[in-house]
Amino acid sequence: QVQLVESGGGLVQAGGSLRLSCVVSGNIYRIQDMGWYRQAPEKQRELVARITSGGTTNYADSVKGRFTISRDNAKKTVYVQMNSLQPEDTAVYYCHITTWGYNYWGQGTQVTVSS
Repeated sequence: QVQLVESGGGLVQAGGSLRLSCVVSGNIYRIQDMGWYRQAPEKQRELVARITSGGTTNYADSVKGRFTISRDNAKKTVYVQMNSLQPEDTAVYYCHITTWGYNYWGQGTQVTVSS
């Protein structure tokens, strides 16, 4: 069974930083894309950042220049460094991976940015 466990969320003041981590465990041979999504109250879940197995990244326009996604394949871990956080970044952040046509999600971690 594949599990994704996120950590690193919390409460931070505007302008601050957080680093989220997501560790993948279970019987999984090769992870293709790894990414982070977020969902704010009463809003749809949206892509924040994604990184392919080859290291190609893409970001939501709203986080470009502030967030950086990275991955450690040996540790089956994906990170997102979030700088210059703003109140509009407040959401539950979810880790997501794809592998051989399957999609897996983490349980989510809350990020709250106070003004």
